Amino acid sequence: MTNAWWKECVFYQIYPRSFMDSNGDGIGDLNGIISKLDYLKWLGIGAIWLNPVYDSPNDDMGYDIRDYEKIMTEFGTMMDFERLLAAVHQRGMRLIMDLVVNHSSDEHAWFVESRKGKDNPYRDYYIWRPGKNGGEPNNWASFFTPSAWKYDPASDEWYLHLFSEKQPDLNWENPQVREEVFGMINRWFDRGIDGFRMDVINLIGKKPGLPDGGKAPNASGYVMADEHFANQPKTHVYLQEMRKRCFDGRDVMCVGETPFVTQEIAPDYLTPEGTELDMLFQFELMDIDSGAYGKWDIVPWRPEKLKSILSGWQDALRDSWNSLFWANHDQPRPVSRFGCDDNEELRVRSAKMLATLMLLLRGTPFIYQGEEIGMTNTPFSDPSELRDIESLRFYEIAAGRGEAAQAWHSILAKGRDNARTPMQWDDSANAGFSASAPWIRVNPNYPTINVQAAQADPNSILNYYRALIALRNSHPSLIYGDYAEILNDHPQLYAYMRGLNDVKWLILINLTGEQASLELSAPFAEGQIMLSNLDGRLVNEDLLPYEARVVRIG
Repeated sequence: MTNAWWKECVFYQIYPRSFMDSNGDGIGDLNGIISKLDYLKWLGIGAIWLNPVYDSPNDDMGYDIRDYEKIMTEFGTMMDFERLLAAVHQRGMRLIMDLVVNHSSDEHAWFVESRKGKDNPYRDYYIWRPGKNGGEPNNWASFFTPSAWKYDPASDEWYLHLFSEKQPDLNWENPQVREEVFGMINRWFDRGIDGFRMDVINLIGKKPGLPDGGKAPNASGYVMADEHFANQPKTHVYLQEMRKRCFDGRDVMCVGETPFVTQEIAPDYLTPEGTELDMLFQFELMDIDSGAYGKWDIVPWRPEKLKSILSGWQDALRDSWNSLFWANHDQPRPVSRFGCDDNEELRVRSAKMLATLMLLLRGTPFIYQGEEIGMTNTPFSDPSELRDIESLRFYEIAAGRGEAAQAWHSILAKGRDNARTPMQWDDSANAGFSASAPWIRVNPNYPTINVQAAQADPNSILNYYRALIALRNSHPSLIYGDYAEILNDHPQLYAYMRGLNDVKWLILINLTGEQASLELSAPFAEGQIMLSNLDGRLVNEDLLPYEARVVRIG
């Protein structure tokens, strides 16, 4: 296994709009991030992933980019960004940016030109098609709207948008588009950034002819035709070209967001030669509580399924490298989803348990802001408090069918705004995030769940995270060591081994709110507990609800 800096450090994901506001306008900004870098260094963070900070109309909170080489006005200036990058590097940390090149904003100069007419030189920068039988060119559904097509009366054609109508898909078949993207990537690298997280990067190649999807249509009559727009052969060609043109010869990394990827095809993106991606974000775990009708059809998750998913990915990427995460800006808070958030003692214990389980697997951990203090889902009171386009569109469509109550229940559980409320720094007004009313409401539990209180409490989730990160960072066997699950058939426990040379570790996790029986034989029972979320426990005794133990053997 080749060593690399991005395998050895713990990443911290920052959602800039909600992290820290330095100028009192209610919106987080780059200078706010700078003011908290010492906190991240104290925590043990080695690299930061920054959600989009580019100029954007914010139809999808920065994932609709108007100018790839200008900073969003609310966040600051390019000079502020350069100060941030220098401050990160001065502290021995790295910084990766979000790369959003499946689509742009409809306000990007390329699309403004493209929609001027069929003869415009930028027309082919996007995917335009004539209609069929008086309607769209095909039956594809969008992630955010019923149809993936928007009609343009001026030219009597339609453009493709897999996401919002204001996020037209770029045409990667056009070599000039690739030239533009590669040039932009290289200019960011020349500024000194350390890599990219690539948004929905496995969607950039579409099947020739854009055929109709063959799955069952949704309630609006459209089809999520991922078999035609995800993981296409062309995508590998484009990524290999990108790697050669932009990444080769630089000490940088990339992690690709890859919806619809499976354990069988993921290794195709992660070749030993490093010709495409270094890591990928896959979402099988994130779909564990999704029913037959998708994300909003919520079903209970089962420990045996969670174990199967995590172990399956450890095995599938045994010859490459995993990304490890419970949450991000698109997911609900993990302690509310996978732990317990209605009992303070169990909130603390389950948050520590989840951290132990994920950070000690084989791969690179990504912590999402607030996760380290056990932030919970937010009890929004009505849709007027929401800001997320996905949740708002889902609620609007569901309400039109008379299903508003069911939709609201799903949004409170899995809506993206749960992750986007302001970071809870202290118990002052607005959780110490801003001197004025924030752009989205603060979770009302901030007086007790905040960084200041957690730093002062030696038994807090935050101090446990710090100890856990230090443990991982100081033991190569917890980074590069092999992985093997044991006690596979236990209905409550997730137990796995890590080992490198003669150093071996046993991680014991009770995934449930009930006590779990444990019987270990030698040499497992003779190990030493190096970290636990409960004091005074023995290696071989039953595990209490949500208990976690890290045992060193030999």
